[in-house]
Amino acid sequence: MQQFTSLPEVIKHFAEQRTCLEYLEKQLWDGKPICPHCGSLKVYRIKESHIFKCGNKKTCDKKFNVCTGTIYENTKLPLSTWFAAIWLLTAHKKGISSLQLARDLNITQKSAWFINHRIRVMMGEPAPEPLEYMVEVDETYVGGKVTNMHSNKRKAIRESGRDNKTAVMGMVQRQGKAKLKVIGEKTFKEMVRQHVDETAVVTTDSHLGYVGLSQEYAGHEAVNHSQGEYKRDIFHTNTVEGFFSIFKRGIYGIYHQVSVKHLHRYCEEFSHRYNSRDLKDPQRFTFTITQSKGRLKYKDLIKKV
Repeated sequence: MQQFTSLPEVIKHFAEQRTCLEYLEKQLWDGKPICPHCGSLKVYRIKESHIFKCGNKKTCDKKFNVCTGTIYENTKLPLSTWFAAIWLLTAHKKGISSLQLARDLNITQKSAWFINHRIRVMMGEPAPEPLEYMVEVDETYVGGKVTNMHSNKRKAIRESGRDNKTAVMGMVQRQGKAKLKVIGEKTFKEMVRQHVDETAVVTTDSHLGYVGLSQEYAGHEAVNHSQGEYKRDIFHTNTVEGFFSIFKRGIYGIYHQVSVKHLHRYCEEFSHRYNSRDLKDPQRFTFTITQSKGRLKYKDLIKKV
């Protein structure tokens, strides 16, 4: 299989749309086309094109190609542009802004912003599994300082009586995967229950929101940062805090400002790169391509919540 070691090689290899479609068919179907409308394996190719038709004539009988039902469906941009964007977003440790992506690919900032978010959909876990064994859990808060905001925003925050920061929970399995999740209206313990297996030993800080986890898990150790305790034997939260530092440098250094509405996708982006940290850039690119299924429409992206 063709291996790519740099962005110029990706651009050169995928210069033609046909090559891109053949690559997608290989990665998503592996020679066995599946109808995205009904899931039928009885499909046939129309002549020598990349258009297929479902053989289930009674209930489906629809035409499709490998892009149907994926993030590339109905795109007006060539797949070569998409593949270059996927390489850049997955290879850059702290991500790439839509402004920089637009300059690199010679597209509009609006298109680059949309591409970035659709790629982040790919980066989500297709089949989420709970973390196990030794798991570190901590929370952080995302949001700019009120003093740096426009006077109108500062006034709105004061009048609402609400904090402008959003709580995000980080969970890292020692020598394993990590999860970044927006806490929202859930309690800390509810978040842990949702994403950590009950057989795990959980290490947190001394926040009162974690009190009681020892009764639900194989073990719960809390290190007291307020008393200068950052490690007790093998128990610490240094790994998850290191993960937070990468996340924060990306948010504040690359993206500068992230809305609450889209924050969960940025969490998926940083989790995906962390969880594929042992892969080389070409391997991470291919791995991400295999998760192309799922579609985010622009009207859903911009609608008000």
